[in-house]
Order: sequence, then C-alpha cells, then structure tokens
Amino acid sequence: MRLWPRTLFGRLVVILVGGMIAAQVLTGSIWYDVRHTQALEIPLRLAAARLTDLQHLHQRQPGSFTQALSALDRPGFAARLVDSADEPDGSFDPAAERLLRRAVHDQGGDSQGLRLLRVELHDGTGERSGLTGLFTGNGAKAHLLLEAPLDDGRWLRIAMIEGQGWSSQSTLDVALDYLLRLYLLRILVVVLLALLAVRLAIGPLDKLARAAEGLGKDIQRPPLPEEGPLEVRRAARAFNAMQQRLIHNLGERMRFLAAVSHDLRSPITRLRLRAEMLDDETARQKMRKDLDDMEGMVTATLDFISGSDLDEARQNLDVNALLQSLQADFEEQGERVSLAGRALQPLAGYPLSLQRALLNLLENAIRYAGGADIEVEDSEQALCIRVLDRGPGIPAEQLGRVTEPFYRLEPSRNRSTGGYGLGLSIAQTIAAAHHGRLELRNRDGGGLEATLLFDRGA
Repeated sequence: MRLWPRTLFGRLVVILVGGMIAAQVLTGSIWYDVRHTQALEIPLRLAAARLTDLQHLHQRQPGSFTQALSALDRPGFAARLVDSADEPDGSFDPAAERLLRRAVHDQGGDSQGLRLLRVELHDGTGERSGLTGLFTGNGAKAHLLLEAPLDDGRWLRIAMIEGQGWSSQSTLDVALDYLLRLYLLRILVVVLLALLAVRLAIGPLDKLARAAEGLGKDIQRPPLPEEGPLEVRRAARAFNAMQQRLIHNLGERMRFLAAVSHDLRSPITRLRLRAEMLDDETARQKMRKDLDDMEGMVTATLDFISGSDLDEARQNLDVNALLQSLQADFEEQGERVSLAGRALQPLAGYPLSLQRALLNLLENAIRYAGGADIEVEDSEQALCIRVLDRGPGIPAEQLGRVTEPFYRLEPSRNRSTGGYGLGLSIAQTIAAAHHGRLELRNRDGGGLEATLLFDRGA
C-alpha cells in the first residue's frame, strides 16, 4: 500500500496516533450526547413545571380549564386539549423523555402516561441544528411537543419553545472549550507521547541495524553495550556472541590457509632441487616456470591473508606524510607519480595496512599506464583519495568483479601480465576496515579512477 509507511517507526506512529484519534472521535460522540442532554435540561425542566401547573389547574377548575388554556397562549407556548394521543415523530429522544418524566415527578406532577412527541434544537435563524447547534451558545432553542393524560380521559398537548440553560456562554467560548481543551490539547499530548514511546522502542533496533552494517565493514568493531530493557540486552548479547564466532571462524580459516600456503614452500623447494638435476634443459626450464608460478601464488595468498588480518594498533595517521613518502619512493625508482590536494586532518586507521592499499593501487596504475596521479579531497564528512591513470581501464561489465579475490581480467596466472588478482581485493578489504570503501570507474578519454573514500563520521 503506497500510503503505508515503509519504516517500523512510521507504522507504529500511524497505528498509535490513528488509534488515539479514533478513540477521540468515539469520546467526541459521547460528548455530543452529553452536551445535547445538557442543552435540553433547562427547557425540559421548564416544560415539566408548566405541565405540573396545568395538571393542578385542571384538578381545581375542570370546568374553566379550556378557557384558561386559551388565556395562556403566547408566542413560544401553546396548550390544547385533544381526545386521543398522537404518535412520536422521528425526533423522539428516549433520554429526554426520561428526564422530563423525572422532572414532572420531582415537582409533584403526574408523569404516568406522559409522552414526549418531539424534541429538536434550532439555531438563532430557526433552522434545525445538529453538532453546530451545541457550539451556538446564544440563540439556540429547544422545540418541544409533549402530551399527558388527564383525569377525564382527554389528553393535554403542549407545544413550547425554550432557550438553553447555558446560553450565557458565547459561541467562541464553547468552541474553544471543545476544540482546544477537549480535543487538540489531548491529541497533542497523545501524539507527543506516542512519538516518544515509538522512539524509545525503535532506538535499540536502529542501533542494532547500524552495528550489523558496521560489522560487514569492520569485524573487529567494539561490541554492543549490553544495556537497556531485557529484550534489548538479550539481542545485544546474541549479536556480540555472533561477532565473536565470526571472528573465530574467520581466524581459523585464515590460519588454515596460511598453514597450507606455508607448508607448500617445502615441497616447492624440493621440487626446485630436483628440477636442477634434470638433464633435459627444455623440461628444466618449464618446471622452473611452473614452480615460479606456484611460489608466486603461495606468496600472493600469504599476502592476502596478512592484508586481511589487521593486527596493528589503530592510530591517527598523517595522510599527507604517507602520500608524500609513497610519491618519493616511486620517483626514486624512476616512476611518474604526481600528488595534488591535502588532507585537512589526520585519519584514524592502521598505518601499514593503509600504506599497502595505496601501494597496490599505485602499482596497478604504473603497471598498466606507466604513471599515476593522486588527488586528495577532504571535508568534515569524508576523506577522498583518488589514484588516476590513463591506461586501458576495465571493461564496464567486469568493474563489479575485479575486487573479488584471485579474479583477473587476463585469465592466465602469469605475474608478468598482472599478478594473481589480489591487489584490488586487498585494497577493498583494508578500506572496509577503515569504515570506507573502494570505488572504481573508467575515466572519460581512457584510464581508470580508483577512489578510496573514508567516512569522517565513523
């Protein structure tokens, strides 16, 4: 559903606030009934008093009662004798009739058989009013039609118009009382409490989500604090236990690969000795080449493992000094490396690992393009280090795969054509350990742009 919020926070707010507003509407309907009864109470009590007086008058002067009724006629009041009772119309209100019966009984009249045929509220213009009539303090009147049986078998029918008991209040006062105090103020308090409650409930989930996202970048990140409600502490404890298991399993895998790669050096050395004893020069050269490739793969695997295992201390690094040192080293070797831009502040990280990531990117640029340009951009949010070259670049369909371990654009394993496909993978792993990432894109006009992007806020 398009209007349904995507976040858990939004959904809980909609449910809570929507439920509270629905409850307010329900209580508003109850208020309407109460207010309607209040608006009719004084007119009904006046009607009860008039009816009681007329009942007593009929008991004292039954012969002249008809003339007495005619003398009482005035605008807003009329009483007549009828032979039979009438039926209530659509505006019949049982609660109002019960109030009228009670008022007649309290004043000493006869409420037996009393019937309220019509009860309506009309505004100052004479039009029938509903909810708005309850806000119209001045001018709203009750139109009543009632009947009561007399001792002689006839019925006394009274039609009257009376004002409300609280007509001294202005319309604005009643509306403000209803809207502000009863509705808006309560809704505002409910919304604020709902937002606070949802924020407190969602906060630990948000923290857990950020921790899970950060774990993919740095498995050695500090564990989550085990605090807060019981459910939150249990989730944090389970997350920390999972992190420790991942660290242990990854360490076991790395130690296994390192042990296998290290143990392969001994048989490779023995094979070299045996290769030197071969009489066939051609076979000896081929075996030397195969052994060189095997030893290169073993060395590359050990390099990859050591690059993934950041066992050095994290510290504030002088990025400018590191880049200037790398530039000087390559220039001493006769390679062209330029440097533009400066880091504005140190970067928290691992010095040897970061140096290795930059070294891999620079060696790739020099190997394929004969030179490299380094550009540095820094801000409060992020540090950006770009290594640019004018080499052949990378086919667009393979940009997403070249950072995979042992993936090479050139399918052979010949070091002279580009190594074993671990340089970019190591650089990406080191960038992730620094809460950053490695981005690759082809440059306009040819060449590759390799960007190390580090989040300053991490």
